[in-house]
Amino acid sequence: MDDILSFVLLTLAATLRVATPLVLCAMGGLFSEKSGIIDVGLEGKMLMAAFFGATTASVTGSAWAGVLAAIIAAEGMALLHGVACITYRGNQVVSGVAINILAAGLTIVLGNAWFNRGGQTPALVGEQRLMPILLPGAGDNILVYLALAAVPLTWWTLSRTRFGLRLRAVGEMPLAVDTAGISVPWLRYRAVLLCGLFAGLAGAYISIAQNAGFSRDMTAGQGFIALAAIIFGKWHPVPAFGACLLFGLLDAIAIRLQGVRLPGIGEVPVQLFQALPYLLTVFLLAGFIGRAVAPKAAGIPYEKEH
Repeated sequence: MDDILSFVLLTLAATLRVATPLVLCAMGGLFSEKSGIIDVGLEGKMLMAAFFGATTASVTGSAWAGVLAAIIAAEGMALLHGVACITYRGNQVVSGVAINILAAGLTIVLGNAWFNRGGQTPALVGEQRLMPILLPGAGDNILVYLALAAVPLTWWTLSRTRFGLRLRAVGEMPLAVDTAGISVPWLRYRAVLLCGLFAGLAGAYISIAQNAGFSRDMTAGQGFIALAAIIFGKWHPVPAFGACLLFGLLDAIAIRLQGVRLPGIGEVPVQLFQALPYLLTVFLLAGFIGRAVAPKAAGIPYEKEH
């Protein structure tokens, strides 16, 4: 009985730990998507943030300097996406894919040039990492609590503030917002930059809290899973948070079952559990689990009428 209870508690702790970057990234993606800007580039923003966060923490010896650098790196990618999609009215999906490719290549090239470790940064130790606050065995650093706080904060901002009302309006009827004398590009830029902020925190968590340094492609598709959580949650914060926890639970179970032999089954094929989040993502994006209706203006560049 004690073994079962211990397994459940450790799995729940691991679920929250694994889901933290997904939650942060999904909450950021919601701001962008609600404004009408599709953000396939969540993966690239997180990866770039993870690299610059770990690099800065390694060089300066400060985890908080790493967090700041991660946010700046992700904001740079967000601004690039905004310029391409808002100012120049480019294809939003193509821009997001380009950001992912740019991040995947640039982090390896810079990592090799600066550290000569095959794209990795030096291992982070001591003050270079964000350490647990209350529960050393659970990995409950400050970014975990920030991710939990981000869910009600995102809900309140989108549902109860003037900014949130305008943001949702610009994602549905940008012409009406423009007619009311409100700048559509400025609203969308703010949404994209908010997305960069959350993606930066997610990347920082991956490299300097959850792990002890950066390794190539370490985000491993988590940006796409966060996007799938947004769709699964029908572009609402609380259901999206639930989807992130579900993905985190599947990952946590895979981790806990490594090398475990079950009666009558034998050793559990961990690869199956590791593949489940990605298989579920495919089902969600293909629309097999319910119908999710995106903001009406999502993906449509807005050109001001003269």
